[in-house]
Amino acid sequence: MILKNITEAKAELSALIEAVQRGEDVIIGKAGVPVARLVPFRKQTERVAGRLKGKIHIAPDFDELPDDLTEAFGVKP
Repeated sequence: MILKNITEAKAELSALIEAVQRGEDVIIGKAGVPVARLVPFRKQTERVAGRLKGKIHIAPDFDELPDDLTEAFGVKP
C-alpha cells in the first residue's frame, strides 16, 4: 500500500497511476488522515432497459402499510 499526502500525490501523480495499474493500493491523505483512494478505471457494462423483466415480482399489496405502521406514522384516518 502506498500512502501519500496531497502535495506528494500532486508531484508524483504519474508514478501513482502506474502503481495503480500494477495493482497496488494508493491512498491519499490530508494532514495524515486518509481521504481518498486511487483505483483502476473499469468500464461499466451498458445498461439495458427491461433486462430483469419477468424476474422481479411486486406483491399486489406492496403500497399498503400494515395498520400499526400507518398509526405510527400518523396517517391512519
